[in-house]
Amino acid sequence: FAFLLAIGFAISLFKVGPALLADLLPISNGFWFVLVEGCIRVTVFVLYLVLISLLPDLRRVFQYHAAEHKAINAFEAGEELEPQIVQRFSLIHPRCGTAFLLWVMVIAIFVFAFFGRPAWYWLIVTRILLLPVIAGIAYELIRFAGKHTGNRVVMGLLAPGLWLQRLTTREPTLDQLEVSIRALREVLALEQGEDARSEARVEVMA
Repeated sequence: FAFLLAIGFAISLFKVGPALLADLLPISNGFWFVLVEGCIRVTVFVLYLVLISLLPDLRRVFQYHAAEHKAINAFEAGEELEPQIVQRFSLIHPRCGTAFLLWVMVIAIFVFAFFGRPAWYWLIVTRILLLPVIAGIAYELIRFAGKHTGNRVVMGLLAPGLWLQRLTTREPTLDQLEVSIRALREVLALEQGEDARSEARVEVMA
């Protein structure tokens, strides 16, 4: 029940809410309507991250988030997965879920542009039903970017998502890094067997 409640809250806050709010505005042009709706959605998302980043109780969660990033960065750099070594790596990662959510909202602007400004009930239906399609596009974009981190254009496009991660990550302790390393090793063992250093590299989402 709690999971369904959380999903409903997220859809209402980040998808349906901005659409209905934009629908209250006197905008007749479909393109401008979708653009304004998208700006409202991104603004709500950023403000939400800012607010939760101020909560002391979430600091530990954000530390584990950063520990996860550091472990994956170290693994992808071919370094030994030891806390002291992993600690040196960045707490930012291009395939982070924070960046993914931002791109979901940006891509939604382009997808919804095809529908213009429909009636309010179709507005809600399209925002919910097209979410899997938009999420799939965003996922593939994040995967592509993760494989082309040396490309300045790609990293420039990802820059806003990377900046947002400053709100959802905090410097982890060595104990937290040990937990993230253990979790990563478990994932690698499941994906490619006991040899987590085989040539068949695993692409881990952060």
